[in-house]
Amino acid sequence: MNSKQTIRLLIIGALIFSCSTKKDAFINKKYHALTAKYNILYNGKNAFNQGIEELNSNYVDDFSEVLPIEPLKVEVLATPNQEASAAATPQAFEIAEEKAVKAIQKHSMVIKQREKNPQIDDAYLLLGKARYYSKRFVPALEAFNFVLNTYPNADLINETKIWQAKTQIRLANEEQAIKNLERLIQGENLNVETAENAYTALAMAYKGLGNVNKTKHHLKQATKSDENNVQTARNLFVLGQLYQKENALDSANIAFSKVIDFKKIPHKYIIHSKIEKAKNTLQTNADFELDKALKKLLKDRDNRPYFDLIYYQLGNMEMVKDTEKATDYYQKSLAHNVENQLQKELSYQALGNIYFNNANFITAGKYYDSILQITTQNNSKRVRQLTRKRESLEDVILYENIRKHTDSVLRLVEMSAEEQVSFFENYTKKLKLADEELELKLADKAQKNSGFFGFIKNKKQDINAGQWYFYNIQTVGFGAQEFRAIWGDRKLEDNWRLSDKSPLTRNIENYNMVPTPIANAEKYNVETYIKLIPTNSEVIDSLVNSRNNAYYKLGIVYKDQFNEPKLAIQRLEKLLTYNPPTNLGIPAKYHLHKAYLTVNSTKANEYKNEIITNYPNSKYAKILANPEAFATDNSANEAENEYIGMFFEYKEGKYQSVIDKTSNAIVTYEGKPIAAKFALLNAYAIGKLNGTEAFNEALTKVSINYPNTEEAKKALEVIETLKKL
Repeated sequence: MNSKQTIRLLIIGALIFSCSTKKDAFINKKYHALTAKYNILYNGKNAFNQGIEELNSNYVDDFSEVLPIEPLKVEVLATPNQEASAAATPQAFEIAEEKAVKAIQKHSMVIKQREKNPQIDDAYLLLGKARYYSKRFVPALEAFNFVLNTYPNADLINETKIWQAKTQIRLANEEQAIKNLERLIQGENLNVETAENAYTALAMAYKGLGNVNKTKHHLKQATKSDENNVQTARNLFVLGQLYQKENALDSANIAFSKVIDFKKIPHKYIIHSKIEKAKNTLQTNADFELDKALKKLLKDRDNRPYFDLIYYQLGNMEMVKDTEKATDYYQKSLAHNVENQLQKELSYQALGNIYFNNANFITAGKYYDSILQITTQNNSKRVRQLTRKRESLEDVILYENIRKHTDSVLRLVEMSAEEQVSFFENYTKKLKLADEELELKLADKAQKNSGFFGFIKNKKQDINAGQWYFYNIQTVGFGAQEFRAIWGDRKLEDNWRLSDKSPLTRNIENYNMVPTPIANAEKYNVETYIKLIPTNSEVIDSLVNSRNNAYYKLGIVYKDQFNEPKLAIQRLEKLLTYNPPTNLGIPAKYHLHKAYLTVNSTKANEYKNEIITNYPNSKYAKILANPEAFATDNSANEAENEYIGMFFEYKEGKYQSVIDKTSNAIVTYEGKPIAAKFALLNAYAIGKLNGTEAFNEALTKVSINYPNTEEAKKALEVIETLKKL
């Protein structure tokens, strides 16, 4: 054996000898420390940093609320056996945890009850941090506690104490976290970065306890330096928000100004700080100052990703003065929205509220539907309130659509043959002209895009040959753009307007409102449309009944549910022009009397006198002639007896009779507590007769029309039970 072979064997032997974790030798300790640090832990820390970047890129702040100090969403506390959601937690943290465990298993050197590898405390810290960001806080706390108990003199001991405290905060043990952090701050000469992190954690703890003053104090301490400029910027922004809530606008503006002066931080903090400063200006100076400040932001190209937010704030500013301008700004906010889903929802909601407040309930419903279709926050208070508001519009939307449809059809029915022909001649002429204009626009646009003239003509002929107008691909493209501008992205499915179909979907009884498809070759032919006008007396009678019922229901809904007496009067008086049967005419006049009480007392008395004079034997005449007697006499007992009788009919399975009688009783005893009982019994009978969907719908109406009653509470309980079935 020569000398080279000998040296080689000695080196191999030394390496084999150094692999042992039981030998307290210099070469062993160096080998395991270096291998753990530059191999396993290096890869683990890279994975951890990758997870942090992914988590931050996916995190969306709601700047309408005070931001959490640490950007980590935790909806439910984790338990030892709880696994993190794959959608919410980057997989990189799992890799980091695996690497930390591997480093501990392969390179830990516990000799005589002492750890000889200085990298193992670092491995445990990485293990705890990976578990923390995976939202498995109990296992994370175990890792941090192990370091503190086993390696009290480790280099990273102070950092570990801070992570332990943050984990305790996540587990709602803020008091213990505060004790540990205050002991750390008072007892150690901390470096600047560690002090920053400790004060930030203290602010988190006090914020969790709701102690605003202590939260502000520790945020100010944390922002005295800026070793971590991103967290410092966030701390300053939260500090500004807290001052803002206390109306300490000067202090808030100082905090926001410091954020604006930062370099190399996410631009969202800067733009939101500028917006908050502008909003504070609104409260301290004239409106034009805010307008000028916000419009100045629009001139900066770097702010383009935030134009939706800026236009939204401009809309909020205009709401107090000019709703038309506000509407325009909110629509611009939607037009410039790219990825901010929450801002899109807020803009839709603002537009919906404008139309709702102007009693344009159908348009309001469309905007609310847009939110319910795209939101991912179905359990939030804001979306739950919005869902209830949208449900309250369901009757209005349904009956307004019925009203418009039946009115238009019945107008055609009432025309003479000559008038019908004339009407549709004008209609087809306008239709043809509009089609030709659109074709020219499409051709002109396509020509500009194509760069040569002959292509578009041939292409149009190929596309349109044998197809109906709306199958033109280019036309569909324009239509799709317009559709998305109004409704957002929708799945191709039934009842696409709604995200939660179960309580809102309604069937329109007695007739079909779906338009009859018309072939391309027949679309300009007058006879095509003449043939669609109903002539059967039963069909026409059904349309008349549906129209009258829709006008009556709208009058009641506008009067009682939305407190819109003028709209109620319009619908009910229009109903009277159609000479409805007495079972609708008398209650319509009664509700007109009620609606006019707040608008025109003279008209209210006219309807009152008409009912008493012309219908003296009706219940409405008795109510109006002697309301006190009706309220205090035997009416309460009479109503109870009626209810008992209907209840026994319900038990006997006479559901249609119960529905008819309770519907009348609801009108008769309007405004009295027992009306809610009749409504709930009505809902149960509907459920028995028409199934779960109709039952759910009827219960929803009870909860909306009779809020704060026992019957409404019961209806909501049953609705929740139905959802679980």
